[in-house]
Amino acid sequence: MDQKEIKSFEVRDNIVGFYLISAFNVKTSSNDKLYLDMTLQDKSGDINAKLWNIEKNEHETLKAGAVVKVKGTVTSWNDSPQFKITKIRVAEIDEYDIDALVMAAPIDTEEVYQEILALVQSFSNETIRIITETILERYYEKLLTHPAAKSNHHSIRGGLLYHIQRMLKVGKSLSVIYDAVDKEMLYSGIILHDIEKINEMDANHLGVVSDYTSEGKLLGHLIMGIKTIDKIAEEKDLDEEISMMMQHMILSHHYEPEFGSPKKPMFLEAELLHHIDIIDARVYDFEEETGKLEPGGFSDPIWTLDRRRLYHSKYSGKQN
Repeated sequence: MDQKEIKSFEVRDNIVGFYLISAFNVKTSSNDKLYLDMTLQDKSGDINAKLWNIEKNEHETLKAGAVVKVKGTVTSWNDSPQFKITKIRVAEIDEYDIDALVMAAPIDTEEVYQEILALVQSFSNETIRIITETILERYYEKLLTHPAAKSNHHSIRGGLLYHIQRMLKVGKSLSVIYDAVDKEMLYSGIILHDIEKINEMDANHLGVVSDYTSEGKLLGHLIMGIKTIDKIAEEKDLDEEISMMMQHMILSHHYEPEFGSPKKPMFLEAELLHHIDIIDARVYDFEEETGKLEPGGFSDPIWTLDRRRLYHSKYSGKQN
């Protein structure tokens, strides 16, 4: 069915359509009545939505990450659009367009996965190859859809694989310039640096993260990553020093203690990994935010960029 995109909603519009719940809470109003407070999204944007005066345990099937069919009216609250829901149900057997609901990486994730796997299988170092290949194959299905974050850079369907692909392109270019780089160590670090985000965050097939897992909250993907590498190396009786260096790359790639890294990079490939990661995250943030602006416009302060306001130039000097 054709439906109106959220970015085109106008006050007093009557809406019927399929949307994704990206945030969900049950709250109590000033008159002690329960109501649902949620965020509905599609590929074009999101809107706060309310379902007033519900009974206890009503709509238990609703949760963040669910696709729902809704009926309601667009209203305004504090000069911001709001959606007043009159009917809502989980879309279980309905036909709807997933691509219209969520942002997805602009890649064929199956094709990119196979390219990365082939690269790893060409490695000459047995320890690096076996560890990296084992982890890649273990997480094959989730890698095709998993985001790289809950709300920051590459927080889109297939975002983790997209992040890895772009970082590998940067890493390959730097390896051409700097002869001292151990390419296989660097490429492996790039592939594995965020891989345990797959188990750190609970994401569905749409790439929507409902929450962090218990292990993710208690340990985080850095510690989870070194545990995975250490276990595989021990089980397969692989080179201890190389395994330890691979673990160090994951442990140190956030660089600062306040960002989770108890150690700073102690060898070249680990240092490069950190900067390549930062480059790709920053480029993504700039692309994402300036893409929303008209030429000559400024963004709101961006938290992930030290609250900088970004400028979308009227001049386009990009050369293909």
